[in-house]
Amino acid sequence: MAFRAHLPQRTAAVAALLLAVLLLLMVVRLPWSGDLGMHGAVLERLRADLFHPGNPLVDADTPSAYYSPWTVALALVATASGWGTFGVLRLAGLAGLVLLGTGIAAFVRTFTRRRAAVPLAVLCVLLLYGVRVFAWSGVPGLSSLCLTLAYPSTFALGLAFHLWALLRRGLRERWGLPGFLGLGVLLAGVLLTHQFTGAVALLGVAAVLLGARPLPNRELWLRAGAGALLASALLLCWPYYPVLALVGGGGLDAVHRPLYSHMAQRFCLVAALGVPVLAVRWRRDHRDPLALFFALGAVVFAAGWLSGHYAWGRVLPALLLPAQLALALEVAGAGGGGLRRALPAVTAVALLAGAWTQAGVLTYVLRKDAIPPVLREVRAIGLWPGFGWATAHVPKGATVMTDDYYALRTLPAYGPYTVAPAYPDLFLPDERRRREATRRYFAPATSRAERLGILKEYGVRWVLHKNGGAGRAPADPALRTVARGPGGLVLLEVVRP
Repeated sequence: MAFRAHLPQRTAAVAALLLAVLLLLMVVRLPWSGDLGMHGAVLERLRADLFHPGNPLVDADTPSAYYSPWTVALALVATASGWGTFGVLRLAGLAGLVLLGTGIAAFVRTFTRRRAAVPLAVLCVLLLYGVRVFAWSGVPGLSSLCLTLAYPSTFALGLAFHLWALLRRGLRERWGLPGFLGLGVLLAGVLLTHQFTGAVALLGVAAVLLGARPLPNRELWLRAGAGALLASALLLCWPYYPVLALVGGGGLDAVHRPLYSHMAQRFCLVAALGVPVLAVRWRRDHRDPLALFFALGAVVFAAGWLSGHYAWGRVLPALLLPAQLALALEVAGAGGGGLRRALPAVTAVALLAGAWTQAGVLTYVLRKDAIPPVLREVRAIGLWPGFGWATAHVPKGATVMTDDYYALRTLPAYGPYTVAPAYPDLFLPDERRRREATRRYFAPATSRAERLGILKEYGVRWVLHKNGGAGRAPADPALRTVARGPGGLVLLEVVRP
């Protein structure tokens, strides 16, 4: 009987440990499919000039919301150690993984001391989503984390979990003013490191405060208010970018509209199990922090859809995390008869379905012949091509003209700039003009004289484009072929601008 009682706990612990090992392999592998180039570019600029790094993607003196306390700290580590950018990004991935894991554990333990709760929570957070692969920074599913471990969003989410855990502890133990001021510093760190995760953190803070039992008295509210004021002051004093300019989503609504698509397929598992459990928790206690957290997130998420402010959809973790954690807590305490006894078995099936859906991530660290045949055809998000063949010739700080989707998002991680930024940039006043110049350069009807004028205007010394495509006459003396890459890509040096 003792063995049976411990079997679910041991099974969950072993499964969570195996996933942790897989994620550690991702730290070493550092799969590239997404914004890793942006974060590498940020480190490159901060290493070059810590106090005036300029725009991370284009040669322009503008602020950037990517310059956070976390990236500044990583740049200092890089400078002191002499490590390369990708070595430091691996360190960032390891730190984010440790902080996220310990943060989940700390927060869960404020609800229960049952030993099975923490590994179950880790499994639910990593696996319990839907039957369609979904990856987005700030959403800690297995597919997401494999690609975003080194992102600031992972580090910020780990900080947020610790913030919620410490706040619950501070309210319970009636901390003094220094403790709440420390929480204010922590909140400011989350908001500066990743603004969207900061919004999730704020909703979690509100849920913890409103769900505290007993409700905070006047003194505790004043201390919490002092912590909030300190956080606000730190945000306003941050020298790398004006935080208030980002209020409203920073003009990123079009980029985030896909967050509202295919929701039934992406999140059916967590909706089918986690949301009903949240409803049960709410019936037991109308001020349950997890239920309140979910409700606040649902209001903001729905408001983003109804108003067309799709960037508000980045509060999605505020819906997913409460449901996932609530299910883990319920399964850890399941007993008796009826539906509660069946819940662990149903959850196990859902977790296996989630694991199957995301099993394609094994291809990031294993050869295809090392993967079990039954898993080889499971879909995974494809990795991007490398550009080491080109960056070996282009010096840091040089500007490259290219309209290749992957090159725009990859080259800046190695030190070069591009003429047009790969991502929308609120702080770049000539962003539209740069995009138009890039479009004109590669347009077939553009004259040679206009192309050379564009190269001169933006100080371009290198051009990367498809062989045989527009942008170069067959024998143009102004451009010299330097290297050829996969997919017909060619790197050209501008020898006579």
